[in-house]
Amino acid sequence: MTTFIIAAITADGFIGKNSSHLADWTSKEDKRFFVEMTKKAGVVIMGQNTFETIGKPLPGRLNIVYSRDKQHEGVETTQKPAQELLDDLRGRGYQEVAIGGGATIYTMFLEQKLVDKLYLSIEPVLFGKGITLFNKEFDTKLELVSVKKLGEQTVLLEYNVLKTYSQ
Repeated sequence: MTTFIIAAITADGFIGKNSSHLADWTSKEDKRFFVEMTKKAGVVIMGQNTFETIGKPLPGRLNIVYSRDKQHEGVETTQKPAQELLDDLRGRGYQEVAIGGGATIYTMFLEQKLVDKLYLSIEPVLFGKGITLFNKEFDTKLELVSVKKLGEQTVLLEYNVLKTYSQ
């Protein structure tokens, strides 16, 4: 199974201004890429805050939301450990899983070395401060696979995550 993080970041490295910031600041090209990749995967995993900024289930794919106390119509909620969730999805026949945010969910999957790829759309926007892609310190090496222009102003970086283990 391939697990990938998919995110849009500002040129100064933020995924949002705050936890309730809507994703309306990203380009139509980024949105198109997100839809294409998450539908291809068939499942997208996100946190409660990310789901609330979207406001409704994303059609054409299984939506899984990490939530302690809220249930949402049209989505599956979970509190399972990341590896257990991926094992469950593998058992249901999924071959690819998209991790759609936010920072806590990205961090949880990367920290447990469960991420194979990273897709980062770099948008021509500066926030100055805000929410970073991850909320813990890592020393994870990446391998650049491709750099592609999604539109006139948006660049997509594709990385493989190198899973090196220290003893």
